[in-house]
Formats: sequence, structure tokens, C-alpha cells
Amino acid sequence: MKASELREMSVTELNAKLADLKAELFNLRFQHTINQLDNPLRLVAVRKDIARVKTLIGEAERKQA
Repeated sequence: MKASELREMSVTELNAKLADLKAELFNLRFQHTINQLDNPLRLVAVRKDIARVKTLIGEAERKQA
């Protein structure tokens, strides 16, 4: 997911997206453990998406303060 797409979202939408990404990361780690993961690079992509979302949430919180 691109940062420009994420910047258009509100803070509540970003928090929902963060929860979805964390659930996806959990499932990917589980699949990786039992050797059923098709694309191991998806783990890296999801972690980076989580970092992007957390960064944008932090920026929004700093703007409000």
C-alpha cells in the first residue's frame, strides 16, 4: 500500500487498517512456521505497511497537539 493512499484516510480508518495488517502478519507468521507460506516476501511488505500506518497515526497525533 502506498503512503499517498494512506494519507487520504482518517485516523479511525488508519487504526482499523493497522488492526487488519497485524492480523494478516499473525497469519503469515503462522503459515511460515508450518511451511505453507507461498510468498515469504509478503511478510516484509506487511511489516513495512504497519510501519507506514503507525507513522501516519503519529503524524496526525502531533498535528492535533
